[in-house]
Amino acid sequence: MNEQPNNAGSPDQPYPTENQPTLLPSNIRSLKDLIDTVTGKYLMDESEVGESGFVDQQPFPFLALVGQKEMKLALLLNLINPAIGGVLLLGPRGTGKTTAVRSLANLTPRIPRSLCYYGCTEQDVEAQGIDAICPACAKKFGEGKSLTQMEEVRLVELPLNAQIEDVVGGIDERAAIHQRMRLKRGILSQADRNILYVDEVNLLDDDIINAILDASAMGTYTVRRGPISSTYFARFSLVGSMNPEEGALRPQIMDRFGLRILVDGLEDPQERWIAYQHVDQYRRSPNAMLADYQEQSQFARTEVQHARDLLPTVQIPATVAKAGLHLIQVLEIASLRAEISLFEASKAYAAADNRSIVEVADLEVIAPMALRMRRSAFMSQYFADQQQEDQRLRENLKQITKELLEH
Repeated sequence: MNEQPNNAGSPDQPYPTENQPTLLPSNIRSLKDLIDTVTGKYLMDESEVGESGFVDQQPFPFLALVGQKEMKLALLLNLINPAIGGVLLLGPRGTGKTTAVRSLANLTPRIPRSLCYYGCTEQDVEAQGIDAICPACAKKFGEGKSLTQMEEVRLVELPLNAQIEDVVGGIDERAAIHQRMRLKRGILSQADRNILYVDEVNLLDDDIINAILDASAMGTYTVRRGPISSTYFARFSLVGSMNPEEGALRPQIMDRFGLRILVDGLEDPQERWIAYQHVDQYRRSPNAMLADYQEQSQFARTEVQHARDLLPTVQIPATVAKAGLHLIQVLEIASLRAEISLFEASKAYAAADNRSIVEVADLEVIAPMALRMRRSAFMSQYFADQQQEDQRLRENLKQITKELLEH
């Protein structure tokens, strides 16, 4: 009797036994191919899996994520253009939200990173003058020394048990032991020009979420402790996730997120089977799996950087802008952040396609992510009621004026 090979451990065995293509990336030659892959325009060929090994934990490869097309697209666009305003992932537990965000570490572009404790850069001098940087950096700048070095964008996670002192910073206890007063940088400062990930954002204490929102809006924040104070840069891209079963998000917070993504469980049994096998492979040997995706991940990282460099040249024609503005008007969206998210994400999508002109078709892709959950039924009814009251006031005023004139 001939034995059949045992493929139970193969991470890309089709479900249940049919010889169908898997989702392993082998045909990516541009960022457009990457976008097509994450949005499911084509499946990919099989590739061999290396031997497993006992290694340190590493982020799950972004290109190994199965399904969840909209989530992956939104996270890619946020990497290309932080001006989108961040991403909010809404869905039940176990749908891969946190895994997807952490996997961005495989694709992050390079940016000039400050060498200063306070985050000073040459761009700050160009934008605000020499007074915008600390005295030590002003001296270095005058001597022609660089204030930055090129590094990858990093993912900074807000711990679930973080206190307000951890978030904004406070007295450096080690320096205090030596009778020195010095402020310790908080998570918001560490997130400058990085991605700040906040899991279970709907469960945060009010003082913490207010600090995050204020820093995100201003790009800077000031910490005062007794006689000393310091101002830090906090120009981060905000990514949040939440399970709506555990509580709603305040409208003020919801409005700060540029793209809102609904993350549901995978419905296709084939996708669920491949997802399981990818997780099993990663659990047994993270480094072996990362090695399988290393070449494609490096190429994708290069393409993200190229799109990011192309982004400043991308233009929005008047006809496209008119279409987007009309859509927002029809949906009765009050917040001006709607236009920012819609147009900035559309520019990123065009740059990903190596184009310098945004098309109407780009709006069709981006609009659901940028405009959903922005219309407030309460505020619409509130303003309608107020307009009716104003109308009654005007009518009564006219009647009283008429009676006075007649007498």
